[in-house]
Amino acid sequence: MNAANFVVESDGFQGYVLFDGSVPGLKLLVMARRQVGSTRRVGDGGSFPFAGALHSKSRSSPLLSICLVLVGACLLIGYAYSGPGIFKSIKEVSKVTGDYSCTAEVQRAVSVLKKAYGDGMRKVLHVGPETCSVVSTLLKEDETEAWGVEPYDIEDADSHCKSLVSKGLVRVADIKFPLPYRPKSFSLVIVSDALDYLSPKYLNKTVPELARVASDGVVLFAGLPGQQRAKVAELSKFGRPAKMRSASWWNRFFVQTSLEENEAPSKKFEQAVSKGSYKPACQVFHLKPLH
Repeated sequence: MNAANFVVESDGFQGYVLFDGSVPGLKLLVMARRQVGSTRRVGDGGSFPFAGALHSKSRSSPLLSICLVLVGACLLIGYAYSGPGIFKSIKEVSKVTGDYSCTAEVQRAVSVLKKAYGDGMRKVLHVGPETCSVVSTLLKEDETEAWGVEPYDIEDADSHCKSLVSKGLVRVADIKFPLPYRPKSFSLVIVSDALDYLSPKYLNKTVPELARVASDGVVLFAGLPGQQRAKVAELSKFGRPAKMRSASWWNRFFVQTSLEENEAPSKKFEQAVSKGSYKPACQVFHLKPLH
């Protein structure tokens, strides 16, 4: 039901309840006016089932007519919020369709990361799905070189992404195995989304490996518990559903793998976030490189 209007009548007055459900949310317009013609009840998009009961043979006051219209509006609101589909909020729909992406979050956070790491952004490696988009964003920054590792197949990549691959700026590699780089090859390593699809067995190897190839630090963007990401159609690509782990889980994991928080840039990052418009929608962890 996209749109409907209902008419409620009482002696001498006629009330209208207009409803528009074409967009998420609810739009209602309530009007009351003195009736000129007959007392026939009309519904452009349907009939109001209680109109007969509301009609009174005795003459009623204008206030009663308005009250009857408001009662009808309240009933319609109750139906709308108990009904399906179009009345879901945008946030609920996003959770169902899996629109959360920490890789997109990285692109929003570039300016904040530059404030936190300064010269540490001169040679950046990004690891995660859709890495071509992150590399393209980083290459637009002054005095920044960028490379990417795509953990999954990129057969459907666009021509720009394939161009980055042909130039050697982006490569496809299974991050369950050692990365094809020497120690401290990059000043900063940023990883997003990819770790949410790994089991603890592989995380024990992959995260220290990321810290091995960094000289200044590792920034880990991870999903928040409650977020949904991989749809059924994507499981063939990622291999398993995403596992959104809590901050306490990650902190225990860092201790177990002898990884330490990179406190200085972490504090600068938080200060920049508090003063700017960027608000993280993912968990962000700052780790020291392996010595």
